Amino acid sequence: MNVRTKARVMDFEGVRRAITRIAHEILERNGGIEKLSIIGIQTRGAFLAERLARKIEEIEGESVPMGVLDITLYRDDLQTVADQPVVNESRIPFDIQGRVIVLVDDVLFTGRTVRAALDEIIDFGRPKAVQLAVIVDRGHRELPIRADYVGKNVPTADNEVVAVRMIEKDEIDEVVILEVDFPQSETRQSS
Repeated sequence: MNVRTKARVMDFEGVRRAITRIAHEILERNGGIEKLSIIGIQTRGAFLAERLARKIEEIEGESVPMGVLDITLYRDDLQTVADQPVVNESRIPFDIQGRVIVLVDDVLFTGRTVRAALDEIIDFGRPKAVQLAVIVDRGHRELPIRADYVGKNVPTADNEVVAVRMIEKDEIDEVVILEVDFPQSETRQSS
């Protein structure tokens, strides 16, 4: 498999501005932080959720409850992911009943990751509403799911991958489009 960088669509400042804008949009839409909670999808969605929670606290002067989901066991393609998938802990240290949950992920693609996250959230209780925030929406939806808050819409081809790199894991903040020459037998990976 051959992979090459096609374009850099966001740099450190672009990611920072997108998080700041999304934080303001969340506060405006919800009229503040009452009954608001943030849940990030492992791994990079969790990092983005932490940053959003910090930005909201900076703006409002009060913290927002935050949690993390590992949707591995809720995936509809678990058998194709790995023979022994790595499962991390989901941590939601608050009662979600009646709360507005802002679910955070890095890239919205087919919608299957979000569907799995919604299934897991419901296992924790019944929120008043779930809103979706992503840094990149790349299109190609397979399920009727859309983001409420989007850092950037990035139309892509099937042979492209959107890579969100975060300082916490990758030592850099950026979003790049990678062009991938998949072997004939491989199909695109769902996100």
